[in-house]
Amino acid sequence: MATQQEEYSLEGLETLQKIVPFPPLATSYGRGWKGLQAVRYRESSANGEFSTSSVPLHVIALGIQPAEKLDLQFGGIKRDSPSPAGRIAVVPAGSSVLWRRQGSMDTVFVFLEPNLIARVAAESFEFDPTRTAVSPLIGLNAPEFRSVMLAVDAELRAGAAGWPLIIESLATILSVHLIRHITGERKLQASDGILPRRKLQTVIDFIMENLGGSPTLEQMAAVAHLSPYHFARQFKAATGLAPYQYVIVRRVERAQKLLREEDDLRLGEVAFRAGFSDQSHFSSHFKRIVGVTPGKFRISARIP
Repeated sequence: MATQQEEYSLEGLETLQKIVPFPPLATSYGRGWKGLQAVRYRESSANGEFSTSSVPLHVIALGIQPAEKLDLQFGGIKRDSPSPAGRIAVVPAGSSVLWRRQGSMDTVFVFLEPNLIARVAAESFEFDPTRTAVSPLIGLNAPEFRSVMLAVDAELRAGAAGWPLIIESLATILSVHLIRHITGERKLQASDGILPRRKLQTVIDFIMENLGGSPTLEQMAAVAHLSPYHFARQFKAATGLAPYQYVIVRRVERAQKLLREEDDLRLGEVAFRAGFSDQSHFSSHFKRIVGVTPGKFRISARIP
């Protein structure tokens, strides 16, 4: 069953395909791709006008063969002549697009989900995702972009279902290249620091109250009235641990207490009560932090 994000991605792809009034040479629609979608158009006569009021995904277009005539407008950019072959255009999600062209069309379109760009910005660059807005570009000559786009095209035209790891890796690589370009590879200055003591205690109270569930980064950040990006950095500065690491440590401490005080509990029940998803996950984290398995810890706790 497709997730809500996957459904959004496919709906966005379907919407974008409808903009172009002829069928694609190849499309990722319905092939289970995650992170990105792609369409290859090759048409001997692509005369006409295509437009949309708001593209639902980030669009990266690689021109394999330039049009004879082109009038392109999006994101405040206007171009009245075709770009040379191999050049790239980037259309940010939400942009309105007007596209008039004459002549043949041979173009690869890759559609990236905005959530993916935000995640890569936070995890790979430690950027605040809210400050890495995708900018409109046209006529970009970037070999690193082009090589990844061609790799996507090769997977697209292979006609197979597509290997999930390959597609997800290409989506991440393309996101990295895009972020590097729009930021000029400069790290953004962040208004970080240490999470104030009062906010820290409020977050810790929330974590302990929800330890048996799955407190998310977004939920913890909301308690502190911060963005997830700034919360994670300030929390680690205050505790020495990333939020998810802190949750694991507190769960292991709860498990230690249960192992000392509840002799009749099976290890699976201890794992459940401490908030772990399964016994294997629990045992792995417990041994990593405590140094012994839960079973050996229980035995040692019984020795007077």
